[in-house]
Amino acid sequence: MGAFDMLRIANTSLGMHQTWLDTLANNIANVNTAKRTSETAFQGQMVIAGARPDGGVDVAGIALSDGEGRIVNDPTNALADENGNVRLPDLDLASQMSQLVMAQRGFQASVQTTKTAQDTYNAALQIGRA
Repeated sequence: MGAFDMLRIANTSLGMHQTWLDTLANNIANVNTAKRTSETAFQGQMVIAGARPDGGVDVAGIALSDGEGRIVNDPTNALADENGNVRLPDLDLASQMSQLVMAQRGFQASVQTTKTAQDTYNAALQIGRA
């Protein structure tokens, strides 16, 4: 592993975790987005991570949840059909929040790796100056 590989790998991890955090935030913001029953439900996004040949990680893709969603009876909703039903996304808020914690921890670990690598490189520079 080269001198700056640790920084490069941590940087790829930061990017992947940031994308994961962004998609989770979007999902959480839209967990109660109602649509007409004739429309497709909000489709949650799921990040697909992929390993890079150089040891890093990339966003290999973003999968969408089922647009079928779930039908909920809410006659007070302005979008309700003649039976009082609306279509909500098939997203579980508890699952989204659990994934949010995992994504935050991964992001924090990547930040700590970056800090440790910087400290190591700074210590090596100080040895060279002595």
